[in-house]
Amino acid sequence: MSSKLYAGVVASLSLLFAPYTMAAIKEYHLNINEGMVNVTGKPVKRITVNGKFIAPLLEFEEGDEAVIHVHNQLKNQDTSLHWHGLLLPGLMDGVPGFNGFQGIKPNGSFEYRFKVRQNGTYWYHAHSKGQEQDGLYGALVIYPKGKQPVAAHEKAERDYVVMLSDFHETESDKIMANLKKSAEYYQNHRETLGDVWKQVKTQGLKATWQDRSAWNQMRMAKTDMGDVDGYTFLVNGQTPQQNWTGAFNAGEKVRLRFINASAMSFFDVRIPNLKMTVVSADGQPVKPVPVDEFRIGTAETYDVLVEPKQAHYQIEAESIDRTGFAIGALHNSMTPNTQKVQIPKARPRALLTMEDMGMDHGAHGQMNMGKMDHSQHQMPQDKAKAAATSQPAMDHSAHAQMNMGKMDTGSDQQMNMANMDHSQHQMPQDKMKTATTSQPAMDHSAHAQMDMSNMDHSQHQSAATTDTSNTDTVQGWANAAIPAGHKALSYADLQSLKPQPESYSRPAEREVVIRLGGTMERYIWTIDGKKFSDPDFKPLTVRYGERIRLKFVNDSMMAHPMHLHGMFMQLENGQAPQDMPNKHTLVVPPGKTVTALLTADEIGEWAIHCHLLYHMSAGMMSKLIVANVDDSKAAPTTPVQSSQGASHAHH
Repeated sequence: MSSKLYAGVVASLSLLFAPYTMAAIKEYHLNINEGMVNVTGKPVKRITVNGKFIAPLLEFEEGDEAVIHVHNQLKNQDTSLHWHGLLLPGLMDGVPGFNGFQGIKPNGSFEYRFKVRQNGTYWYHAHSKGQEQDGLYGALVIYPKGKQPVAAHEKAERDYVVMLSDFHETESDKIMANLKKSAEYYQNHRETLGDVWKQVKTQGLKATWQDRSAWNQMRMAKTDMGDVDGYTFLVNGQTPQQNWTGAFNAGEKVRLRFINASAMSFFDVRIPNLKMTVVSADGQPVKPVPVDEFRIGTAETYDVLVEPKQAHYQIEAESIDRTGFAIGALHNSMTPNTQKVQIPKARPRALLTMEDMGMDHGAHGQMNMGKMDHSQHQMPQDKAKAAATSQPAMDHSAHAQMNMGKMDTGSDQQMNMANMDHSQHQMPQDKMKTATTSQPAMDHSAHAQMDMSNMDHSQHQSAATTDTSNTDTVQGWANAAIPAGHKALSYADLQSLKPQPESYSRPAEREVVIRLGGTMERYIWTIDGKKFSDPDFKPLTVRYGERIRLKFVNDSMMAHPMHLHGMFMQLENGQAPQDMPNKHTLVVPPGKTVTALLTADEIGEWAIHCHLLYHMSAGMMSKLIVANVDDSKAAPTTPVQSSQGASHAHH
């Protein structure tokens, strides 16, 4: 080869690989250890990163070469880090047992190295045991190249992460052991006789009797909004009393990057007297949506823009079970900050409805439960274990045909309230926490043993029913007791800022149904009836480049934020295909169905799981394998029935 030709080849290759060779290398060292942490006034041992609780903020620009050295200084346990929502090679995804990654041994190190291919708000956390709950989580922000906003309307003078999390004085392994011991271990907010009396006054004796009878027959509680109680809620690792505060100057626009890094908590977020404009969901830009509040599921992120006019605002993130708040503030830096933290009055606690159970019963009195299999309901807990998942399915085919009108409503004593907690009904809510596990518990042993596989979830509407006549409770999982005239974000509001490319807007070739369920008796949560650890568990396999519909059917009475690693799904939310938003986490409300389209364009083994930590730990995880496979060996095709999928619950 002549010298001129050789020089030309070198020059061409240099130009070809210039974006990679010139990429900035952004490097971090993370030392994972244990240390004493005092969040609530009680020193406890927790995981620290670089000597601090919680893990530090990591910042990159799109196009950077990320190099993150993780050093495991824990004495007796492996660790790992997963980069939540990032597009990267499978080995770098950080899930032990996937893509050849085996975790990081004690006194060992691992170098995560990957090209940063996106921008937006993300986070990172452990994917080993319960280390995420114990403090191994942090925010991760990727700015556009040169930190220029994606769109003109996103330009802001201030930029803050607002990371929400839940801290517990009990270590994660003990919490899991307690849940295994009794699924009701942390259920300290059950209904009381006072609640029953209020229902009688608002709905009448007959309707109350019929409603209570139905729930008693199913051995389920309307108050099951969360599995774990006793959390202190944090903003950027700080308690409400510590009051994290973001400064601003008059006339500035502020970007707030909300991250729900909790282990088990949903939050309803608002900033009283300050409108928010949602501009990003799960790190992906969306068309602006003005809102007064939004519900953020575990592992989701939302970016909002605000234009503060007053000197001071309080950021309020209320847990869905109404047990507490994460509190922060925005304050004008030019004025003295004399504001004290004001803990807001809790909103009414929502009660689950029959619709949340996947049953559309406009009138409970017409429901026939005669064909339901209640054979396990009267079993003592210690004997019910043998009946885990094998019992006959409930027959709900005649839901709307049942006539309870002949029941003797005059005999209130026939309604089983023996398992209801009557001891605290006159106690203020803030004092109820002290009454933990001693009171008689409602037996929910059959919560998820119900087989709802034959029920049609596709038509459930998003609107929740508000019982305005009762100031203490409201009806339905989705009901946030939003003040009249206020706008709350709904999944249906989300539209991709830019039209989706053809590869992300074309129709699905087949449908994959993912059923979410479990059994509360032994605190087991499942996907398609299997725990991830079951010997007969089978992963999902799709062809590289294949376009599929993921249909999440929630057969349980708990909401599940379902997270897919390694790729983004396009949420079917009523928008045109080119406008569907990208999401990596989808909240599937109780008894509902949520669908999303996926182009399998990242080869590897990708976790798909409920991001409620103890649900995942109890088995609600699967593996989605994307590979170049022979078409003849591909899974059989399920006819695709709709380009828009199911309707979606308010969230």
